[in-house]
Amino acid sequence: MIQTVKGKIKKQEMGVCAAHEHLSIDLSRVKNDPDTILDDEQGMIFELRYFYQAGGRSMVELTNSGMGRSVERLRRLSKATGVHIITCTGFYKDPFIPEFAQAWDQDRLAEHFVQEIKEGIDGTDIYPGVIGEVGTSVNEIKPVEKELILGAGKAALETGLTVTTHTSLGTLGSKQVDMLFGIGLSKDQIIIGHQDLNPDKDEVLDVLNAGVYIAFDTIGKNNYRPDEERLAFLLDFIERGFHKQILLSADLTRKSHWKKHHGPGYDLVLNGFIPELRNHGVSEDVIADLLIHNPAEAFSIKER
Repeated sequence: MIQTVKGKIKKQEMGVCAAHEHLSIDLSRVKNDPDTILDDEQGMIFELRYFYQAGGRSMVELTNSGMGRSVERLRRLSKATGVHIITCTGFYKDPFIPEFAQAWDQDRLAEHFVQEIKEGIDGTDIYPGVIGEVGTSVNEIKPVEKELILGAGKAALETGLTVTTHTSLGTLGSKQVDMLFGIGLSKDQIIIGHQDLNPDKDEVLDVLNAGVYIAFDTIGKNNYRPDEERLAFLLDFIERGFHKQILLSADLTRKSHWKKHHGPGYDLVLNGFIPELRNHGVSEDVIADLLIHNPAEAFSIKER
């Protein structure tokens, strides 16, 4: 089963899934940029309808506490659009961790995440379906981030939810895997994020060879890395047989990313990137793994 903001669904109900997105977010406390505030609920409905029209049926919304999470809004959006929305528990990374939690150790963090998973978020009857996005800095794991990753892993061990991570510019994915393996978390409960941002193919292959999932989840962000390079890496990984470990998304976080503001919108993977895969000979079976089967397995609650 998969936990959504409207309740649990069967894996077969998930359909085409965007594995890492943001609909309602506010990063302005740190970034001091109003473009990083998504608070236009009616606009969110229109943006989600474009996604639905492109074939999208599910979205993993990884805005957690400290990033502007609003789970009641997500439930309203799901009801209005028919898109299954999975929300999260977790904290992002330094300096976005809420002040009240900055001194918590891994056990206190795990306790908080487990409480939200079992009792609901912020006094609601809305439950998280994933732990994330929890992250590390560029080529550095700060002490608070180490506690965060390990706390997320401990909460996953107790609840069966998957941990999905943030790697800054794709770095330190293998270190994150080692940390989570070190506390006994299974490879099928680990998604290492933003691996399409790492230009070091060997580092990404190290993560894939560990057997965990990786996310190519900043598709369309050509200011970070050209999609041509993402595509070349992805085609190589598919050729090597890793297609059952890869998830796709775009990680939109800004007003300027929305169609309403002349951005690409949440359908950019489905309407822009997937056709390029087809043009390069990727089979429909592999595309179905990337968009449907892999997310369904990755976000299903694991029975231990």
